Amino acid sequence: MDYILSITPFILSGFKTTLWVFMITALFSIPLGVIVCLLRLSKIKIIQFMIQCYILVMRGTPLLLQIIFVFFGLPIIGVVLNREMAVSIAFILNYATYFAEIFRGGVNSIDIGQFEVAKVLKLSKKTTYLGIIIPQVFKVVLPSLSNELITLVKDTSLVYALGLGDILRAAKTLSNKDASLVPIFLAGGVYLIFIGVLTYVLRNIENKFEYYR
Repeated sequence: MDYILSITPFILSGFKTTLWVFMITALFSIPLGVIVCLLRLSKIKIIQFMIQCYILVMRGTPLLLQIIFVFFGLPIIGVVLNREMAVSIAFILNYATYFAEIFRGGVNSIDIGQFEVAKVLKLSKKTTYLGIIIPQVFKVVLPSLSNELITLVKDTSLVYALGLGDILRAAKTLSNKDASLVPIFLAGGVYLIFIGVLTYVLRNIENKFEYYR
């Protein structure tokens, strides 16, 4: 027990990295996902094609490879980023595509009659989507968004590729230093608690949206 108490502060210091990567990614990738979704549904062929290519690249290549490319590849064309910025950009661009496809599925599930009514009322596309469609879509896709956010928590461990000190890196450092698996199990416990709390919060949000349907 004394050993666990002694290493807990070091493990929790790594949790700070996990938390900020999660928060930054969730905060920016969800709105970006909405924008990408709307562009994906655009009737302008060139825009639709470009977004499809973007989604294909982001979903078709590993997130770890994207992180490495942003940090080590962009300097070739003169774009130099620090580790935190490189991780943030890679995570946001990657997760935005998954959220965009989730939102697209939600939009496609909306009764086409609502689009027709909006057209009869001569509402602009902006008003139709932002005022009528998107609020309904959020209710439909909340379970899928929740699953993706939980996956995001676990994906934050990929920041080790750039040497950032997240929970897993802290645990591995202690495990190698002390020749013990206790730090690994402790890190797993921290992940589990975080995901448990997140699941509880997301479930309450889902229940509230369900209540107002």
